[in-house]
Amino acid sequence: MTLKTSLIVAGLAASTATGAMAQDMPGALSYGPRPFYLIDKMEDGPLKEQLQSCMGQTPATSKFSIGHRGAPLQFPEHTVESNVAAARMGAGILECDVTFTADLELVCRHAQNDLHTTTNILATDLASTCVTPFTPATDDANATAECRTSELTLAQFQSLTPKMDAANSRATTVEEYLGGTATWRTDLYSTQPATLMTHAESIALFDALGADFTPELKSASVEMPFNGFTQADYAQKLVDEYVAAGIDPARVWLQSFNLDDVKYWVQNTPEFGAQAVYLDDRYEASDDDEGLIDPNDRATFKPTMQELADMGVRYIAPPMWMLLTLDADGNMVASEYAKAAQEAGLNIITWTLERSGPLTTGGGWYFQSVAGATDTDGDYFTILHALREEAGVVGVFSDWPATTTYYANCMGL
Repeated sequence: MTLKTSLIVAGLAASTATGAMAQDMPGALSYGPRPFYLIDKMEDGPLKEQLQSCMGQTPATSKFSIGHRGAPLQFPEHTVESNVAAARMGAGILECDVTFTADLELVCRHAQNDLHTTTNILATDLASTCVTPFTPATDDANATAECRTSELTLAQFQSLTPKMDAANSRATTVEEYLGGTATWRTDLYSTQPATLMTHAESIALFDALGADFTPELKSASVEMPFNGFTQADYAQKLVDEYVAAGIDPARVWLQSFNLDDVKYWVQNTPEFGAQAVYLDDRYEASDDDEGLIDPNDRATFKPTMQELADMGVRYIAPPMWMLLTLDADGNMVASEYAKAAQEAGLNIITWTLERSGPLTTGGGWYFQSVAGATDTDGDYFTILHALREEAGVVGVFSDWPATTTYYANCMGL
């Protein structure tokens, strides 16, 4: 563990009697202004009235509220600072997307090949390790670059400075390329260096914050096995770091888009496999797909929800748009996908609230199935309510967990 991370974790643990953020500790938990702003923007109705009735409630941590890479709406993702912010907003579960370095150490990154957009690597001597060097934009082509953790040792990785995940595709210089943060996000909390984390450091930090864990085993950008490191080794090493830290398996929700990873955990590490989460991306084409899912056509569910349950899968996590559709009156209702998952006894987690832009401009990819029923940012709460009441979700990833925490607290979740 780096000295900076060790000091942060020690300070958090020392600030509470149990190593968890005490509910009565001044400043420990706070919604901030955003949930109240969103409620004010809602159309009048019973849901708005119910949410308004909770405005005096004391914030409490909720496992319904999951920090998606921390709180990356405003903080550099997968950093100490981003996750501390998420915990202070009441996120009861925090995420470390896991990939590996050249020396096979596990670190928190959304992808093995995202260093060119999430760190300053292109402005350092380590730019020479990038598999695709920076190429400036031209009249006919966007700027390009690709930099991987698998090209760096752990020490080299730890020397980088994280930033907001963004790039200026029309950049002609590295400095321009490292910009590009969306106007509805901010660089305010990137002006002083944030702190990168290894997976082991994330375990220590989340434990000190009193949060549970949902690590995602990311697909490798390199061919596996890598330096003798097999996919099974990778999946096992993830579990081994929780065992080494003495973490109760009941506090861990392992995740993967690779169904074989989930099956590995179910079969080989059953205590951890009991809560393993199959991240469902069958809406995308790949070489081994039997066919793409239409969330409202059960004939396209291959394997079926019951077949997944029979494999030992207990949790499934599709994007939000796959769980909701609009009825003839324009109301948000459960999709056939959500109904089938419920019938098979699968627990549903979904992603990602407040991720792809304001609802006033359509909300983007994550909200495509309900775009016809959203016209104000207050509809984040309308969507949350439909996800819970119609689709039956047990947890929601968010880029700004305060919104989800407020809803969960108000609804007694």
